[in-house]
Parts: sequence; C-alpha cells; structure tokens
Amino acid sequence: MQKLPKLNLVLTLRYHDYTNEGGLIMESYQALAKTVLISDKNNRLIHSDDSLTLVGTGRSAFVFKIKSSNKVIKIFFPRFAHIASEEADIYKLLKDISYFPVIYESGPNYIVMEFIEGLTLFQCITQGKPVTPNHINEVEDALSLASQKGLNPSDIHLRNIIITSQDEIKIIDVARFKQTKDCTQWDDIKKAYYQLYHKRFFPKKIPAPLLNTVAFLYKKKLIPTYG
Repeated sequence: MQKLPKLNLVLTLRYHDYTNEGGLIMESYQALAKTVLISDKNNRLIHSDDSLTLVGTGRSAFVFKIKSSNKVIKIFFPRFAHIASEEADIYKLLKDISYFPVIYESGPNYIVMEFIEGLTLFQCITQGKPVTPNHINEVEDALSLASQKGLNPSDIHLRNIIITSQDEIKIIDVARFKQTKDCTQWDDIKKAYYQLYHKRFFPKKIPAPLLNTVAFLYKKKLIPTYG
C-alpha cells in the first residue's frame, strides 16, 4: 500500500460509516474533510475519499460532490482555511434568500452546502447557451437583497453566477461580501452585457481562451471599466 505524504490531514475514513437516519452528522463531515489531502506548497490535491467527486477548483478551495447526495463539500487550501468560517457566516446571513445556496454545516476548513446543477455564466457563454435580460435582472435582485442584509456584494464574476437546470440564478463564493471597498465588477459585466452581448450582431458563443484573455486584461485594468 502506497504511503500517503505526511500532512495536516492523514485519516482515510468513509462518510457512510458515520451516517444515521437523518443523513450525515457533523462528525461525519469532519471525517470526510480529513480525507482530503492538499499540498501546502502548491495547493495540489493529493488524496480524497472515494465518496467524493471533484467538481470545482477555485483560487482558495476544492469543491467535491458527495456521492449519492445533493450536497457538496468545499475544502479550503491550508493557507486559506480561515475563510471557511467567514464565508459560512455570510451564507447564514443569506439563508432566507433563494438566490444563494443552502448551507448545511461548516468546520475549521470546510463548508457543506447544496449541490447546484447548472452552468456558470462563463460556461454559458463558451457553450453558446443564451444569457437573457431576465437572468441579469435576477442577479441584480440577488445582490440588492444581499445589500439589504448589510453586506457589500463583491468579486462578482462569470464563474460564480450559475444558471440552474430550472433556469434560475444562484450565486456562490460569497467570502468577499463583507469587504468595505467598492467593487464595480458586476456593474462592468452588466454594462458589457447590454452594450455588447445583448446586441443582435454580437456572437453568443465565445471561445474560453478569448474570454480568459478579456478577464486577464480587465484585471490588469487594460480595458475600459464601468463609470
């Protein structure tokens, strides 16, 4: 048997050993999180339990679908582990707003939330699935409701807005909703939508490399922004 690297997390446990009639209990989520081994140096995934399927990789975390369930577990990289509690607190503030996922549990380095089936706006644009004005209006509504909770919706981009299989909007990755500085990213996306994408002549399918290049230039402030 291959010896796993010695890191902070070294247990390999299966979540179904910790279930009860009500489903997964907190101890089982903790045990499941402990099966995920991540390199401290380059945030490389080394190991995870067979009951987990990797469905997303972000700047600070991996997201796994828990097999035979409608839940995902978001495991933060070691140096970003503190974000777990911060983001969980924000999700709790948003719990009565349907545009945001339901959170079930959180721990020192993880959050368990509902699995959302659908496509991000990035995927919609690269695959040619139409993004309608109604979708844009729903995002506006979601961010307005979040603001009414005393939050400052920030870091909104094409990869954290999802159009679900029911054609509804869901917004994920809310860790920066408590930052105090102004963020114009959503306003810039909305402006680009109406001034470019929504025009009849504009292509509704854009290759991912081109879209990534636009995002890179935007971050470098090399293309015009809102306002």
